Amino acid sequence: MKEDYIIQKRPFVVPTSDNKVIKEYFGKASIDPGNYSIAYMTAPPGWKEPFQMPAFDEITLVLSGKKQIEIGKHVVKLESGESILIRKNTRVRYSNPFDEECSYISFCIPAFTPESVYRGSE
Repeated sequence: MKEDYIIQKRPFVVPTSDNKVIKEYFGKASIDPGNYSIAYMTAPPGWKEPFQMPAFDEITLVLSGKKQIEIGKHVVKLESGESILIRKNTRVRYSNPFDEECSYISFCIPAFTPESVYRGSE
C-alpha cells in the first residue's frame, strides 16, 4: 500500500564538476515517486551545459537571478518568477552567462535520468 504522503528531509545531492548544485527531492536518485522528478538547483555565474536533447518534458521555474536557454535558433532569458516548458526531444542548452547566481526548480516528466538527457559534446 502506498503512503498518503512522504516528507523529504534529505534530498540527493547530485555530484557535478562545474560548481552547479543539484538537489533532487523526488526522482530516480532520491525518493522515487514514479514518473516524474523535481530538483532545486543553483547555477554560478558563467555556468553552462552542452546542448542536449532530453527524452522528457522539463519545466523550469527561476526563483532568483537569471537563466539563459537556447532552443534551436531562439535565445530565451528567464528572470525571477518566470518559467518555461521545454518539450521532450527538443535541442536545448541551459546556461547562466550573467553576473549573479541563479536558483531554480526543474520538474521533469518522465523523471530525469542521466541516460535520458542525451548531452552533446559541445
